[in-house]
Amino acid sequence: MTEKVDFDQYTDNYNELLREGTKFFSSNEEYFARYKIELVRKYAHQPVGRILEYGCGIGRNISYLKTAFPGAEVIGTDISEAGLALAAKENPGVRFEVERAGLDVGTFDLIFVAGVFHHVAVAERAGVSQVLHDRLNPKGSLFVFEHNPYNPVTRRIVDTCPYDADAVLLRPSELKALLCGTGLKSDRRAYCLFVPPKLSWLMPLENWLQWLPMGGQYWVSAHKA
Repeated sequence: MTEKVDFDQYTDNYNELLREGTKFFSSNEEYFARYKIELVRKYAHQPVGRILEYGCGIGRNISYLKTAFPGAEVIGTDISEAGLALAAKENPGVRFEVERAGLDVGTFDLIFVAGVFHHVAVAERAGVSQVLHDRLNPKGSLFVFEHNPYNPVTRRIVDTCPYDADAVLLRPSELKALLCGTGLKSDRRAYCLFVPPKLSWLMPLENWLQWLPMGGQYWVSAHKA
């Protein structure tokens, strides 16, 4: 069994490692945060009053969520206390909580999860899915982004990244089944991150390529019936 990664060890150089692994696509790690949040803003059910980022790490997505949904309360949870300390420092006024059994943070109109499930032990993924279900308001939106196991470049990045040492990638159909297994209804499943920002003139192609299983990542959205 692969030893569980201790994310506290990578708090100080998380962005540096991400930048090193993905520099062929974009030299700015913030690009990936902006890209995902823009997709969420486009497809989320409205209105959005409370937002949870489950597995927020060092909080690099938080400011983009606040900008995309002005006026909404944003809360971040994670298992890494060191990561949350940095997130709180960088995002004053935002509530952060250590993710644990029995944690009560209420329910949310929008839940955002990015790059978390491949770190969750396979046997524990159904439990995490149930937590997300239970924290989602009726008609609320859940968005989950994951690495695309069909993309050889993505697989290479994962294989060489220190904090992905425990990663077990899952197919879109597996993720959808996990979410639907809790009673959630799937809205959309799409591949993304085809075009690097230096080729921004090709960006409109992203909308036409969502069906093609060669994007760097994919995302699945769901809601409560």
